[in-house]
Amino acid sequence: MNFKVTPNNLTRLEKIFGEAKYELRFEKGTFNSGYCVLEHKKVVVINKFLNLEGRINTLLDILSTMALDETLLTPESLKLYRQIVENRNAADAAAAADNNDEPSLPPSPEQPSEN
Repeated sequence: MNFKVTPNNLTRLEKIFGEAKYELRFEKGTFNSGYCVLEHKKVVVINKFLNLEGRINTLLDILSTMALDETLLTPESLKLYRQIVENRNAADAAAAADNNDEPSLPPSPEQPSEN
């Protein structure tokens, strides 16, 4: 997905979380991936030291892996959310196809038959 890095697009992504009843926080902490998702509490914590591009990419990663209740989203947010999920599915399919194209090991020689 060609997603431009603009403050407006960051706001659009944050809006999706708000509509889905997730609390989005930007805080400091020791994050291995730059974020932490607490599913049961519906809280997403993002490393506050990430720049604009890092925040957008992190939110895109999170949204592509979450199953949100689409009935809570406005039509504009729903359209964006579906594009994010479809893009992730297409990327996963392309990666799987690339893995299948790798040359396989040659077949092992046949066992000699006993007569």
